[in-house]
Amino acid sequence: MAVIQASELKFYDTVTGPNRGGAITATETTPSTLFDAVTGDEAKTGEEEYRGVYFKNTAATSGGLQNAKLWIETQTPAGDDISIALCDEGASAAMEVIADYMTPPTGPSFTAPTGKAGGLSLGTLAQNAYYGIWVKRNVPAECAAYNANSFVLKVEGDSGA
Repeated sequence: MAVIQASELKFYDTVTGPNRGGAITATETTPSTLFDAVTGDEAKTGEEEYRGVYFKNTAATSGGLQNAKLWIETQTPAGDDISIALCDEGASAAMEVIADYMTPPTGPSFTAPTGKAGGLSLGTLAQNAYYGIWVKRNVPAECAAYNANSFVLKVEGDSGA
C-alpha cells in the first residue's frame, strides 16, 4: 500500500490579499497563522473575519488521497471560535475573491466539525489537486483580548492499495 506522508498534505495561500481568495499560490501557509491577535477593540465590539486557503495533496500515489475529510482538530484557546466551509467552486478551481476580510464569501455554509466522521468531504484528490477552504473567525463582543491565538485544521483520507 502506498502511504501518503503528512508532509505531502499542505496548505497554500490565495493570490489575492493574501487569503481573500482567487487562485492558489506556491506559498505554503499554516492555517493557525491566518488571523492576527484579538485586540482589545475587537474583543470589546466583536467581529467576524474571513480568510481563504487551499489544501493540496502533493503525494504521487496511485489513486490519490481518497475520501478526504477536513475538520477543526483544535479550537482557539481564546474567547473567539473558528468555523470552516468549502469553496463553492469545487476541487482544483480558483476561489471567489472577497472585497475585504470582513466580507463573507457568497454561498458557502460555515460549520465547526470536530472529528473526521463529521468532517467536510473533499472527495478524492489526485497528486497536486487542491480544494479551497474558507475559515471564519468569530470574536464575540465583550470577550477577552488574546495575543497568542491559534487553532488546528486536520485533513485525513485513505490511499490506494
